[in-house]
Amino acid sequence: MQSVLLLIDTVINLYIWGLIIFIVLSWLVQFNVINSSNRFVYLVMDFLYRVTEPPLRPIRNILPNLGGLDISPIVLILVLTFARNLLFEYLA
Repeated sequence: MQSVLLLIDTVINLYIWGLIIFIVLSWLVQFNVINSSNRFVYLVMDFLYRVTEPPLRPIRNILPNLGGLDISPIVLILVLTFARNLLFEYLA
């Protein structure tokens, strides 16, 4: 059972890092630091968008509109961290 918990923990950690990388890349594209017409950048951004957008969409629907500020990734990271801590608290 310990191995399954460690696997789930690793997957959650990788997902959180993917979410953080997507946020940073989207900022870099918005500030014209990197160009999204670059094929590699486009592929990475597209993959991360497809992976992170399904859980973020319901959170964005629940949260109020804060203008240009999107706090849904922060909420998702908090929920994932809480779920990971619950797993170790009750199953370990």
